[in-house]
Amino acid sequence: MSILPWISTVIKRLGYAAWGHGGIAAVNLATGIARETIPCGIDELDDPNIIKGGRVQVPGGGRKKVETSQPGIVEALDTPIELESRDDLESPLRWTTKSTRKLADEMASLSFPVSHTVVSKVLHGMGFSLQGTRKTKEGGSHPGGDAQFRHIYDLAAAFLAAGDPVVSVDTKKKELVGAFEQDGREWHPKGQPAEVNAYDFPHLADGKAISYSVYDLADDSSWVSVGIDHDTSRFAVASISRWWEKMGRKKYPNARRLMVTAGYGGSNGNRLWLWNLELAVFAARSGLEIFVCHLPPGTSKWNKIEHRLFSPISINWCGRPLTTYATIVTLIANTTTTTGLVVRYELDPADYPMKIQVTKTQRESIPIERERFHGELNCKILPARKEAV
Repeated sequence: MSILPWISTVIKRLGYAAWGHGGIAAVNLATGIARETIPCGIDELDDPNIIKGGRVQVPGGGRKKVETSQPGIVEALDTPIELESRDDLESPLRWTTKSTRKLADEMASLSFPVSHTVVSKVLHGMGFSLQGTRKTKEGGSHPGGDAQFRHIYDLAAAFLAAGDPVVSVDTKKKELVGAFEQDGREWHPKGQPAEVNAYDFPHLADGKAISYSVYDLADDSSWVSVGIDHDTSRFAVASISRWWEKMGRKKYPNARRLMVTAGYGGSNGNRLWLWNLELAVFAARSGLEIFVCHLPPGTSKWNKIEHRLFSPISINWCGRPLTTYATIVTLIANTTTTTGLVVRYELDPADYPMKIQVTKTQRESIPIERERFHGELNCKILPARKEAV
């Protein structure tokens, strides 16, 4: 292999032949070229067989790629990697594929001695790269998913055009109350960050905050009930009822019906009899016909409340430890957006026990009407209750 042409050029310009003794040391000092390399450049100056046509190396010179020097290495590496990508528990490298160093050790045991850097280059050549995970899967799909969204859009448009309220409801992620780390940062004097617990163990918390929210699509306003017990259907409907008493009734004095869009699961899931029973109680008390439309399974991120309310709340308390319930409700109340979001709140200290059984008699007393279009997702609850048998 020839040394780089510019090395020979430098040696020629420095006039090594005229310098005599000490010339190699002078060239080494002036260029930083290794002493052992300089004589090689001198030998190449007058050799007509070296560096022809601008080539850096003689034909066939240079280190061969590992794929050429060790035939079969790509196949040997691809097979266990492919098996691992399919979660094959029989793959011999199922515990090594996250480390190129461990992969190199395993390849050496398979008679392919290579370094971890070579393994990395081979993987890149095979089209692999280091990647994290991406949140995209939310569960099974619904056969009428697109049609359900169109149904919700059309019904909501009709309600809003008639001046009737349309609300989106859901529960925000539960938060531990106490000195716990929160994602994000906020301004503090330099070197004085807020001190929090080293571990997020629930037993270190002073309680938990459950925020059930009602977002009014018509005027970009919201109601948030911050519970301290459990996220149940009774708590969910109690929050909707508080929105109506504190905000909705005044804004919609002539309303005779209410549209509620909710997720497929959770405390307002479409399969919960307690959810329907509590809505029936609310309908009887308010005199409203309640139209309930559930989003298809696996589409909770498309719920309006996720983007219009939950995201601004998370941004507002970004980096702030939620040390007390007062801190939580204050941060919620102070949440605003450039579109004019208004948030009202209330701390709900009531108990909401879990595993309440709805009897057959109670189920039969619910004045519910299932729609012909996907009745499992769409229904209407009338304000007049049926007589219990």
